[in-house]
Amino acid sequence: MVSRCCRSIAACAGRAEIALELTGISHTFASESGGTPVRALEGIDLQLAPGEFFSVIGPSGCGKSTLLEIVAGLLRATEGRVVFDGREVAGEVPDGVGMVFQEDASFPWLSVWDNVAFGLRRRGTDPAEIVRRVDYALQFVGLADFARHHPRQLSGGMRQRVCIARTLVLEPRLILLDEPFGALDQQTRLVMGEELLRLWRETGATVLRNEARAVETEIKFAGYLEQQKKSIVKLKAAEAVTIPEWLDYSSISGLSREMKEKLTRLRPQTIGQASRLPGVTPAAVALLNVYIEIQSRQRKEASALGD
Repeated sequence: MVSRCCRSIAACAGRAEIALELTGISHTFASESGGTPVRALEGIDLQLAPGEFFSVIGPSGCGKSTLLEIVAGLLRATEGRVVFDGREVAGEVPDGVGMVFQEDASFPWLSVWDNVAFGLRRRGTDPAEIVRRVDYALQFVGLADFARHHPRQLSGGMRQRVCIARTLVLEPRLILLDEPFGALDQQTRLVMGEELLRLWRETGATVLRNEARAVETEIKFAGYLEQQKKSIVKLKAAEAVTIPEWLDYSSISGLSREMKEKLTRLRPQTIGQASRLPGVTPAAVALLNVYIEIQSRQRKEASALGD
């Protein structure tokens, strides 16, 4: 069963509308070998307002993915009812719902651009509109310079951005995230988490997210983001900080590959210049600033020992 939930209401505060409603959702998986059936979900009731961000947290195997599959219309619940935008979800993905999975779901035979355009082409969207939406989505997730690359040429975090962009172009009103960063390292998760919050703030979509990690870890994650926001405010005072010539961007594990390549190519001389480069996020600038401080201190200590 779903064990614990963390709720955070943003712009939806005070609204009476309901974007998504689950009533009495239960699901049982029958045993193919004649064994005991598995009760994955039981009696789940949930209401989400438009623009709400809701996280379902629990260990692997507790039914989180099953719940999202039911909401997405990919699986019929044994019992209960799902209503999205006033219409019952019954056996197919409703219009206005987008889903991002934990596994890399990019198509390896397609370029990044064609991956993102895939859903729009299936819809029969006007070609000019496809170009507009795909170009915007790639710019939004920081992959505009990699439009003609293929997934095998990208890092894990970049491939997940491709999947997020593919969902973004469909302009969903409800975004379902099934542990989309579960396979990524901790630093990349933190950077992608900031990108996810930016996506939510700018689209206004309702978000239902699964997470297998402990609530305590999520609290630390929220604390990191809060601290990062304070650091970003401080960056304004640090805009004149010089970026040393010895800095090796490729060694900063918290930056995406495209960000490292862009900074290496353009070689900004100060933190302020780096923050104003197209596609360089506040999170990336914060990591850059912290890395410079740490490496500068380590180099001074090493020099003192050498003396």
